[in-house]
Amino acid sequence: MEFDRQLGPYNLSHFEDWKRLSNFITKSIIERLEPIGGEISVECENDMFRNTPKTSMEEALDKQLKVGSSAKSGGKFQRKGCYYTSIPRVVKCKGMSGQELTSLNLDKTQLLETLLAKDYGGSEDLLLGELQFAFVAFLMGQSLEAFLQWKSLVSLLFGCTEAPFNTRTRLFTKFIKVIYYQLKYGLQKDRTDDTRPPLLDDSWLSTDSFLHYLCKDFFSLVLDGSVVDGDLLKWTRKFKELLENNLGWEFPKNSAVDGLYFEENDEFAPVVEMLDDEAYAI
Repeated sequence: MEFDRQLGPYNLSHFEDWKRLSNFITKSIIERLEPIGGEISVECENDMFRNTPKTSMEEALDKQLKVGSSAKSGGKFQRKGCYYTSIPRVVKCKGMSGQELTSLNLDKTQLLETLLAKDYGGSEDLLLGELQFAFVAFLMGQSLEAFLQWKSLVSLLFGCTEAPFNTRTRLFTKFIKVIYYQLKYGLQKDRTDDTRPPLLDDSWLSTDSFLHYLCKDFFSLVLDGSVVDGDLLKWTRKFKELLENNLGWEFPKNSAVDGLYFEENDEFAPVVEMLDDEAYAI
């Protein structure tokens, strides 16, 4: 065809990488998440996240993403952000005792089940597709909004302690494979130029990052489990080796709380409140 002859050659060396980064992204997922007009732009994100609390890593990332972006003056932006699923960071329910509320926030399994039923129509692949969409939009489109959504979904899944073993073993096996290939791609140097840094910058390499804390607890949960699905165990070990080999991370066991391990000054550890067994009203 005349049109085909005008196209440049496809870079087949990246084809397998792209398949692994996007195998759950479908046309319906793109239509569901993409902003009005279909263009993902970082120009509107300053206003969207002006008052959003950020960690020091996210603030550094925010500054990095602003470099080179064009500044708009005068007129206001129409909202152009993606339509991501809202992921609550803290679960609050009326009528629950303090013990029940603490348990609900320590194990995000119930929140995961609620979101799957309410927002994803029961489809695990839709959730994984959104996870991949957010990662690609962050890595390729330099979108802070996408990074925060990716972080929220990763935090949700790594925050589940029951689902990986009982109700959602297959989902977690697929999730570990997804994040394994995401970080494997993001942390590798450019294949054509060994002097170029990885796509993910140094803020990812610190043991103070949220990802290190989440992985530390999840690895302890799975690798120390008495009965674990074979595929989940295999991919968890593979993911752990990737982080250890590429980042030099170590995952020692610390003081245990309900099977999870937290350091004394771990800002990412869940807050355990000792409340009376009376109803918790919000």
